[in-house]
Amino acid sequence: MAKSLAEMSNVSHHNNLMVVDSLNLAFRYKHNKTKNYASKYLETIRSLAQSYEASEVIITADFKGSSFRVGVYPEYKANRKALQEKQTEEERAEFKEFIGDYVKTLELLEASGFTVLRYEGVEADDLAAYLVKYHSVNYGHTWLISTDRDWDLLISDSVSRFSYTSRKEVTLDTWGQHYDYEPEEHISIKVLEGDKGDNVPGVAGIGPKRAIVLLGQFGSALDVYDAIPIDQKYKHIQALNLFKEQLLVNYELMDLLTFCEDAIGEDNIKDIEGKL
Repeated sequence: MAKSLAEMSNVSHHNNLMVVDSLNLAFRYKHNKTKNYASKYLETIRSLAQSYEASEVIITADFKGSSFRVGVYPEYKANRKALQEKQTEEERAEFKEFIGDYVKTLELLEASGFTVLRYEGVEADDLAAYLVKYHSVNYGHTWLISTDRDWDLLISDSVSRFSYTSRKEVTLDTWGQHYDYEPEEHISIKVLEGDKGDNVPGVAGIGPKRAIVLLGQFGSALDVYDAIPIDQKYKHIQALNLFKEQLLVNYELMDLLTFCEDAIGEDNIKDIEGKL
């Protein structure tokens, strides 16, 4: 029989926190065409908690996207709505069934003693960032369970991420195996590149290599912002000059640690603190 969290806490060698990107993990079962997966999901969470010696497990859940980000940039994730409109009736029915199973999974997790954080208009990314920013200090190490590389913005000497698809861990020590730049440069490069998946625009002609060169010349993307207009005739620099104000918008959209409180909202933060 699987041990409860309290029992695991008593035998744990480390006081670790595990934060789960719940919908992200649920897609594992969708891709495998597994239905009624709640009990299997619960088994996975318990297994991971034991592996990472977590005395506390917090489930973070998306709920109807980010009201904050749409307010900052109305086109945020608008590309996903376009994809949904192209779905067949069969695909819509399958997705509806998947979400139904997902909601049942969250209910089972909560009934099994796990803390579930889910608020309308709030994304799991921001909930994870808030937990890392304000609660990870209470634990030996924090493990993030997600395939989302955006969560690597949260990595530090006491915070790491595990991807269930690659079966790899991204830690401060293994950072160089995953990226060609330093952890502190991650947010600046994302701001310059944008994110096609989330419909966040980037500077035309600037990919990771050119972004790294710019950061070497100026510092962070904020320093690049301060240096604009840059007197160079390269097309990507001209595009950058025109992109100036979007850089600040991109920070609001992507800098999880800085803007997580704005994205979550005061009332929801009070509820979170009441649960932890």
